Amino acid sequence: MALPLRAALRSAGRFMIQHPTTMLSMARHALGMRIAVPLDSLRWFIANTPPSQKAPQDVTITPRPPAIGLGATIDLMGTTVRAGAAIRVDKLEISDHAFKVTLRLSDVTMKVLGDSFTPVAGLIKSGALDLSKPGNLAKFMPKRPAVLVEAHDDVLVLDLMQNPKFAANDKVRALLGTLTPVVNVAGLSTEGDFLILQLRASPFGIPRAINAARQLAAG
Repeated sequence: MALPLRAALRSAGRFMIQHPTTMLSMARHALGMRIAVPLDSLRWFIANTPPSQKAPQDVTITPRPPAIGLGATIDLMGTTVRAGAAIRVDKLEISDHAFKVTLRLSDVTMKVLGDSFTPVAGLIKSGALDLSKPGNLAKFMPKRPAVLVEAHDDVLVLDLMQNPKFAANDKVRALLGTLTPVVNVAGLSTEGDFLILQLRASPFGIPRAINAARQLAAG
């Protein structure tokens, strides 16, 4: 269920009024080809998204420059766990045929909530899991998602194009083919209480973008 657009706009307006310096910071970043997204806007989105049984609960977002700190209560193979980590984006590869993100995780924590006697709870409580190398743990997940294309040590590589629904969406791929040759995301990090998207512009990709736009219009 999507958030009501009117409610989102009202909330955004109130946020800007209460934080007048935010617009100045966003404008300053824009001059350097960077999009600054207030982390408070992400917190608002999460807080106002209708909950589901499988979704993480009590999500927290904190800046840990250049990484972003995430915490959540999750169901891990039938065990309720409070998990947290600092996540840094090492590399982005976005085009009409790839949507790959390389993540590096640090300060990973897991705490079992409540009384649980599952095998997972036993491993966490005993300290047998090497949380300094979460990629090695993810590599042997019993139901490893298709988008997780690589995992080792503290590195996870995700490729959304491995999701059949995403890859089969011709409109999304055409849009990426139109935009990414000219403007692409070169990096993702945090600075202050902002999520920073560093953009990279290339006028040499204009002919390819025009051709992709024509295909999008024809379709």
